[in-house]
Amino acid sequence: MSKKLLSMVICIVMLTLLLTGCGGPVPPADSGSSGDSDDLNFAIIVKSYQSTYWLAAVKGATEQMNKKGVNATFNGPNSESDIADQVQMFNDAINSKPDGIGLAACDPSAMLDSLQAAKDAGIPVVAFDSGIPDAPAGSVLATASTDNYKAGVTAAEGIWTALEGRVKGASGVVRIGVVNQDATSESISSRGLGFIDEITTLCKDAGKSVAVIGNDYYVGKAKDKGDQASANVIIEVRVPSQTTTELCATEASAILNQSDTIGVFGSNQVSAEGILTANQNLGVLGSTDDKVIAVGFDAGSIIKAAVKDGTMYGAVTQSPLKMGEVTIDLLIAAAKGETISDVDTGGAWYNKDNIEDPSIAPNLYD
Repeated sequence: MSKKLLSMVICIVMLTLLLTGCGGPVPPADSGSSGDSDDLNFAIIVKSYQSTYWLAAVKGATEQMNKKGVNATFNGPNSESDIADQVQMFNDAINSKPDGIGLAACDPSAMLDSLQAAKDAGIPVVAFDSGIPDAPAGSVLATASTDNYKAGVTAAEGIWTALEGRVKGASGVVRIGVVNQDATSESISSRGLGFIDEITTLCKDAGKSVAVIGNDYYVGKAKDKGDQASANVIIEVRVPSQTTTELCATEASAILNQSDTIGVFGSNQVSAEGILTANQNLGVLGSTDDKVIAVGFDAGSIIKAAVKDGTMYGAVTQSPLKMGEVTIDLLIAAAKGETISDVDTGGAWYNKDNIEDPSIAPNLYD
C-alpha cells in the first residue's frame, strides 16, 4: 500500500469515528440541544483531511452543532494543494442551499467568484482558520481564526530565547530557516511573515544586519528584506511546490544541510513535521548550543513527541476545537440575521516545560 493511500485510509477511519461518515450530514444530538436553532443546516469545508489539525476543528464543530441542535455536512479536499477541488466543493455547497457555509480557504484568491455567488444566493459565509482579505464586500460576514501574524511573532520570540546568545556572539554569518507549506493561504503567509519580521527586529536590536532570501512572495512582503551582501543574519524562506510532508522535508533538508544554520521554523503541522522528517537522516536538531534549534506550529503526535524529547525546542498551538465551535456559533447567528464579527480564537507558546499545563494541553490534539 502506498504512503498516500495509507494516509487517506487513516484519515477516513479517523473522520468516520468523529463524524459517522465523511462528507455526510451529522444529526444533532437528541439531548442537550438548546432548541433555538430552527433546524438550521450548514456546510463546512475544511482545507483538507491530510493533518489531524482539521480533524480537531471538525470535532469542535461537531460537538457544538450537537449541543445547539443544528445539522451540518463536512467536506474538504485530500490535500491543501487541491485548490480546484475545494472551489468545486464550495460551489456544490451553494447549490445545496444551506443556511450558511463555513470555509477554510486553501487559496483565498481562488474563492472570490464563488463567494460572490454565495452572496447573490443569500447564503451567509463564515471563514475560519484563514481570512479572505479580498472577498467581495459583504460575502464573508466574519472570520474565526488565530491572529496569525501575532502567532508568528510568538514563535519568533520563543526561538529567540535559544538563539539570542548565538546570534550576538557569532563572528560570521548565521542562518535561520523558515519552511512554509505554501504562499497562498492567509493563515500560513501571515504566520511566516510575523516570524520573519519579528526575527528581523530582534536581530537588528542585537546589533546585527539581516537579509531575507528565498521564496519571492515572502521576500517581497517582508517589512525589511535587507541586503544579503552585507548581512550578518540570513533568513532563508523556502516553500514546496505542493503541500506535503515529504516536499516540506526536501525544503527543510536544503536549509539544515547548510553549516551556518542555527535555527528553523515550520509554520504549520505539515511543515513542522517536514522539518522533523528531514532530521531523521541528518540528526542536527536539538535544544543545545551545538544543535539547530527548531520550532513548529500546531500539534499532532509527532510534534508533541519531538517537543517532549527536546528534538524540537517548542511550538505555537492554536485551538482548532474552539475554532470549530466558534464557527458554528457564528453561522447560527448569521443565519438568524444577527450581526456578527471576527473572533480571535487564540494561540500560545509551548515547550517541554508547560506542555502538560491545563491551559495548553486541551489544544494539543494527536
